[in-house]
Amino acid sequence: MSLTSTGELVARAAAARSAVASFNIITLEHVEAVIAGAESVDAPVVLQVSENAVRFRHGRLLPLARAAVAAAERAAVPVALHLDHVRSDALLRQAPDAGFSSVMYDAARLPYADNLTATRAAVDWAHAQGLWIEAELGEIGGKAGEPAPDAHAPGARTDPDRARAFVAASGVDALAVAVGTTHAMTTRTATVDHALLERLAATLDVPLVLHGSSGLPDDELAAAVSGGIAKVNVGTALNIAMTGAIREYLTARPEAVDSRGYLTAGRDAMARAVAGIMKALGAVR
Repeated sequence: MSLTSTGELVARAAAARSAVASFNIITLEHVEAVIAGAESVDAPVVLQVSENAVRFRHGRLLPLARAAVAAAERAAVPVALHLDHVRSDALLRQAPDAGFSSVMYDAARLPYADNLTATRAAVDWAHAQGLWIEAELGEIGGKAGEPAPDAHAPGARTDPDRARAFVAASGVDALAVAVGTTHAMTTRTATVDHALLERLAATLDVPLVLHGSSGLPDDELAAAVSGGIAKVNVGTALNIAMTGAIREYLTARPEAVDSRGYLTAGRDAMARAVAGIMKALGAVR
């Protein structure tokens, strides 16, 4: 099956009142696990590479991107490639040639006016290249290098009226909203502000994206989708699954030195996590 586009998958999910799952990939094992998990539930999926992951890979985007494209082209389900949390304009401009159909341009750390100006410029360039583009409004926080976030602080959550103005002025195709989740949570104890999400869904005419979804239990994930979320980003949950499985494998086999053994355990654990999350979302083909 050929590589597809994020915009197409999100539009299809939104029309079905479902959500497409978008998983952060760091290694080839992440790529293989995400695709295997999606194939096990027969649902489309998005592979996303964050700017942090590119930094981890010595600033080189192409090796991981090329591997993801090759794996997607051989997948039994539709797979799209998304460049996530991009702050570098230089990285943004690498997206089309690397196989990405979409980008999340992240200027949310800036004051509103500066966020809008930077995002508008990114949108104009991205649309000229045929890219679908997502932005963020509000304070989700929790990314590497950021101060500890407070998802419940006054002003942290996305204001519907400001969001409507931002979408209209920026021209983005989707908006990541702050409704109570936080990036990099290692416990599934977060809750969504469902009343706010309902207002955002009623106010905006673009698909809504949920970041920091690893911190939500299954029932909250399902409720968020019912409330209007059309794309759900997951990263930390895969790392928890992989790390736990590798730790368990090596504890039981302290003499092990062949990385294929523990990487297989980690990859299989991530695939199971992917399948579980996609089932909770009600992901559809």
